[in-house]
Amino acid sequence: MVAGNLTLELHRQLPAPPSRVFEAFADSDRLANWWGPEGFSIPRLRFGPAVGEAYRIEMQPPDGDAFHLAGEFTAVDPPRLLAFSFRWQPPDPDDVDNLVELFFLDAGDTTELALAQGPFKTEERRALHRDGWTDSLNKLEALLSAGFENRA
Repeated sequence: MVAGNLTLELHRQLPAPPSRVFEAFADSDRLANWWGPEGFSIPRLRFGPAVGEAYRIEMQPPDGDAFHLAGEFTAVDPPRLLAFSFRWQPPDPDDVDNLVELFFLDAGDTTELALAQGPFKTEERRALHRDGWTDSLNKLEALLSAGFENRA
């Protein structure tokens, strides 16, 4: 797990087996349907999990200019683990590059998703990410509940 005092840790029970939840992260078309805080859209992204490969996600807030999130994949072990570096483009002065680790734990017909991200420079930036991940995971959970994982 990510080490550091200002680390974000979240756990979420999702209504699909790990292979389906992992695919919702790994397939860029599916990812674009739920990624980002409520009201955000994803006009463009390049997200193909493979160790050493780069990714980039364009995020469009409801008001204001689009911005980007980028990084590299550091671990890909379907359907158990996905890890990637995380940096904003352009960065906020309080941003630092950090690491996201996602663990997909088999809980029968559901998945226990364990997320760790950090380190963060400030509590405010950690809280911003907590809110963003919470909104994103709420959207993912709703899509999985509606059978999203069975559609291409």
